[in-house]
Amino acid sequence: MRLLHLSDIHFREPACLSAGGDRDTPFRTRLEADLLDLCHKDGIPVDAILVGGDIAFKGHPDEYKAAKDWLLRIADRSGCKPEGILTVPGNHDVDRAICGAVDVSNAQEAIAKEVGSFNRDRQLVRQLGYAPSGEALFKPLQAYNDFAAQFGCGIFPAHPFWERDLRLADGVTLRVYGLTSVLISGLGDRDNAPGRLFLGSSQVVLNPQEDVLNVVLSHHPPSWFSDAADVENIINARAPLQFFGHEHDQRCLRPPEFFRFLAGAVNPDREEPRWNPGYNLVDLNVDGEGPTRCIDVRARLRHFQQAPYELFVPLLTQERDDVWRLRLRLPKLQSFGSALAERRVVAPQNETEIASAVHTAMEAVAAEARPMLPTEANMTEPSTENLIFRFWQLNGSQMRDIALQLGLITKADLKRPPHERYHSALKLAKEKGLLVELARLIEQHEKNV
Repeated sequence: MRLLHLSDIHFREPACLSAGGDRDTPFRTRLEADLLDLCHKDGIPVDAILVGGDIAFKGHPDEYKAAKDWLLRIADRSGCKPEGILTVPGNHDVDRAICGAVDVSNAQEAIAKEVGSFNRDRQLVRQLGYAPSGEALFKPLQAYNDFAAQFGCGIFPAHPFWERDLRLADGVTLRVYGLTSVLISGLGDRDNAPGRLFLGSSQVVLNPQEDVLNVVLSHHPPSWFSDAADVENIINARAPLQFFGHEHDQRCLRPPEFFRFLAGAVNPDREEPRWNPGYNLVDLNVDGEGPTRCIDVRARLRHFQQAPYELFVPLLTQERDDVWRLRLRLPKLQSFGSALAERRVVAPQNETEIASAVHTAMEAVAAEARPMLPTEANMTEPSTENLIFRFWQLNGSQMRDIALQLGLITKADLKRPPHERYHSALKLAKEKGLLVELARLIEQHEKNV
């Protein structure tokens, strides 16, 4: 599996609406050419694009229109499906003009002013659970959410972060957690120095399940949170693969337990002392079998070299290698049921009634431990992520009519924000087994375009 890690693209209107007037366009073009050259030489397409926030500059809808066009072009040319684009918000995706509203500032300040992580965490839960304040916290991200929802990455009070499962190999799952690091961003000086934002305990549960490699995608690194110590320790222990942005300083940390990538900004501010656009390209392969199975990680960190030759070049390791390597262990639990599943339990010929009962129970445990084969219905069911993207390419009235026709929303739901309304609707479609019918209705509208 190949992952492309981009961050801090900073599309800025009105310049980004015209390629001829946007001075960042040539650097994005160079990045695109370098990426495609690597993919062509390796013969490996991109499977997922991890966008680590600051997609826009001031959270303006036009900035997301330009970002969408560029990201979809990158995806198409690198072999990545549109639903392979995964994104989280950054502080520049927050509309600061909205942050000044009384309801927004009150909700943010209620969290920020609490003393201690425990009290702040409890206040965050309280604010998210109370409808008016929960909605207020997400108002500054409305334009971002309109963009992110089509990629299945929308966020709202009942769903403040997202997770996505990607198939890495047979029996191995890459579980990506998209964290929201900007819930109290946009007011005062909380964005100006580390230790002033807040993440909260619910976003770092990161359950370490068997044969699942947890991946964290966040705009801010842990040091930017007031609960930094807890966040740092938990993420390092439970998420072996980590992708961060914000600091515009391309780095890589690789102790034996985890691999952390800090992205160089695609479009950093030219006033920065180390102005240096960059991106990361990460390849993952499963190596070995059984309990000793590992993930072989090979990454290329690419940064921009200025005149006389404008091109992206490798960021070298200490050993002067252009490929950064690390092997990560997969969580593996040896259970009694799993051991039984590997061998058939044979009962003796002259077994007693008690032995017979024990034998039957053990066979049941073994059968339960065996993996279930997918049914024919599951095999023909369309991809949920693909349907989400296609659904969001329809206009508002088409989306509404389909959801009402299938009974996925009520007229009362029309009062909810679109990204929240249709997130629930598409989840309900999957639960009710309506994905095939949903795909048929989407296709009808697509043909009429």
